[in-house]
Amino acid sequence: MPPTKRILTTAAPRTTASQTPKWHSALTLDLVLSVLRRTILHPWPAWILVLSLRAQVTPVTDLAFIIATGYAVLVTLVAIAGVVNARVAYGLPRTVELGEEVVVITGGASGLGLLIAEIYAMRGVGVAVLDLKDEREVELCEGVEYYTCDVGSREALKGVLVRIEKELGTPTVLINCAAARINGLPLLSLSAEAFQKTIQTNLFAVFHTCQTFLPRMLAAPNGGTIVNVSSVLGQLCPAGLADYSTSKAGLSALHRTLEAELRVSGDDEKVKMILVEPGQVATPLFASVKTPNKFIAPVLEPVHVAREIVSAIEEGRGGVIRLPAYATMVNWYAVLPAGLQRLARFLSGVDHAVAPTTTQKSHDEPKAAKTE
Repeated sequence: MPPTKRILTTAAPRTTASQTPKWHSALTLDLVLSVLRRTILHPWPAWILVLSLRAQVTPVTDLAFIIATGYAVLVTLVAIAGVVNARVAYGLPRTVELGEEVVVITGGASGLGLLIAEIYAMRGVGVAVLDLKDEREVELCEGVEYYTCDVGSREALKGVLVRIEKELGTPTVLINCAAARINGLPLLSLSAEAFQKTIQTNLFAVFHTCQTFLPRMLAAPNGGTIVNVSSVLGQLCPAGLADYSTSKAGLSALHRTLEAELRVSGDDEKVKMILVEPGQVATPLFASVKTPNKFIAPVLEPVHVAREIVSAIEEGRGGVIRLPAYATMVNWYAVLPAGLQRLARFLSGVDHAVAPTTTQKSHDEPKAAKTE
């Protein structure tokens, strides 16, 4: 067995200086909803209340018993509806055998991708990390193979695919985590080169990886899973994120289109699609983003997002992962009247989360482009 391979990577996925959090910082909307889902909104406690009333010989005609029973039936039906909805939308899960899986992670040299790579390596799964960094600048644990590769290049991906198949086996899980840095510039100050680089990394790279690895998954006995890490910002489109929001909106659209094509061709039972649309994650990528509201939109720990992704893959299911809780409600934002949408943006502070947000005059563009 080869010795443990340790190569230094970027700083730990913390974007701000360490400081003692205030006592109320742990109180978030996600925590409140999590407690509710495990208590009064869960079928078991509801039925325990019904059984407790019967144990006290409460008449079935008693108002308290009727209300308790009705509530228990309601939360049970909601839970069943959730399961049925997932089955109808994404079908039955595929069979996942960790010993036979080969995981390919783009952008896996740091942040979320690195965390997922280490989780699978500890479980004995073959992992291939694709990133632009030089191998000497990266730190990976034993069991992770590193390939220096520009995922935006089709030819580079084809060459790496041949090496992965030779060294690890047929790729069955593709996790697209690669992302360009957030420029945080208004449109008139954003150079064409910076915009193109963001689109190339966040969107075109996913197009290339899907076209390169999907045929192998379709031919694999157990199929495969494709995970595309997009962002809730692709739907919210905050000021100062023209390039990033455009690329992530395109990525989500590309994901849904491919998902529909697999469904039409009858391959959706074999290859599962998972779309991840998180809010702000505590990685270097979001260093320039301020949290508008820590109660409604808390900063996500990478380990939390990684756990949800790994769980979905290992259960063999498809679907959409949106974190934190407010991200699950973003689709409702689109159906609001324009006036209410603008009010919601003002109250949330989403358009002031990235600095600078003021639109500079067009003659300032050469100066801004030079400093990138």
